[in-house]
Amino acid sequence: MLSRLALTWLLLLPATSHAFDWVPTDEELKKYRQSWNPFSEGPLLLQSVDIHPQGQLSVRPFLFSQISEKSYGNTLSSPSDAKNGPVHTYAVQPLLTFAYGLTNHVEVGASTSMISFWSKDTQSANAGRGGPWTTDTGMGDFSLIMKYRPIIQASDSARPSVTLYQQIVLPTGRWTGTERPPGGFAPLGRLPSTRFGELGFTEGVTFRKNMNPFRLSGGAYYTYSAPGSDNDQTTYVGDIINTRLIFEHFLNDKKGLAYNIEVVTVSTATWRADGHAVNRGAINGSTVVGVEPAVQFRFTDSLVGAVGVLFTVAGQNAADAIYPNFSIQWYWNKSGKVIMR
Repeated sequence: MLSRLALTWLLLLPATSHAFDWVPTDEELKKYRQSWNPFSEGPLLLQSVDIHPQGQLSVRPFLFSQISEKSYGNTLSSPSDAKNGPVHTYAVQPLLTFAYGLTNHVEVGASTSMISFWSKDTQSANAGRGGPWTTDTGMGDFSLIMKYRPIIQASDSARPSVTLYQQIVLPTGRWTGTERPPGGFAPLGRLPSTRFGELGFTEGVTFRKNMNPFRLSGGAYYTYSAPGSDNDQTTYVGDIINTRLIFEHFLNDKKGLAYNIEVVTVSTATWRADGHAVNRGAINGSTVVGVEPAVQFRFTDSLVGAVGVLFTVAGQNAADAIYPNFSIQWYWNKSGKVIMR
C-alpha cells in the first residue's frame, strides 16, 4: 500500500551523484552521525523517523489522556460549531513502547497499552432516562513495529531522511475483555491512531530534516482493519488515514530544550482496501484535526522527556477534545555511549 507507493517514488527519483541504493552507504551514515542532532525526546506524536544504531535500545513510557464533552456534526467545522454531547468521555491511556536497532537500517519494536475511560450518555440523561456512567479499565492493544530507512539525510543538501513504517496491531484489548471506548478509537495521539480492539495492518512513510536550530518531520499512515463479527454478521469498518507534521525549535542544545508545534489528522475513509462496503463505524467518514504545542527536555545522558497538550481545531463526525500527554524515553547502547538517532 503506502510504503510500496513510497518505494516506487524513490526508485523513480532522478539520478544525483549515484544510483539509488537500498541502504545508505557507510560514508553517508558516518556524516549523519557527525552532523547536528541534539539528544532529545523528539516529537510526542510521531514515531522517530531516523532509526536506532545497531544494538541500541530505547524504552518509552507515554501517558495520554482525553477530555471530551462536545462533538462535531456531519460537516467539517471548527470548535465553535461543536455541540454539547451526545457523549461525554474522559480517558487515560498509558502506553509503553520498545525500539531496537536490529541493523543500522532496520529497527524493530513493540508497543503495549492499558486504558481507563469514563463515559456518560448525555442524551439519555437529558431525556430523563437516567445517565449512568460507563467505565472500564483494562488492557489495550499490542503492536509489532518494523521500520526501514532507505534514505538518510545529508547535512550539505536538502535531502531528508525517509523511513518506511509497518505495524501489526493485535486486538489484545478485545481478547482480554476490555470494553471498547465510545467511538471505537484509542485517543487521537496513538502512534498512529488505530481502531480499538480490531486486528489492523498499517503501512506508512515518514521524513525528517535537521536544520540547526530546527527539525522538521512528518509522515502519513494507512491502516486496514480486518473484518469483524457482530451478532453473526460480518462487519466492515472504514480504513484509517493518519498524517503528522512537526516543527521543532531548539533553544538549548546541551539541555535538549526545545518547543514543538505538532499538527495531526486522523480520518476514517468511506472505503476499504478489500473493496467491501463499510457497514459499521463512521459510515459517512470522519475527520479530526489537532494541534499540539509541546516542550521537550533532557534529564541525563540517557534519559529525555516531553510534555504537551493536544487540542482539536476542526472535525467531522468526531469528538471535540483536549489531550494532555507526557512522555519519557530511556536509551541504552551496548557500547555505553548513547547515539541520537
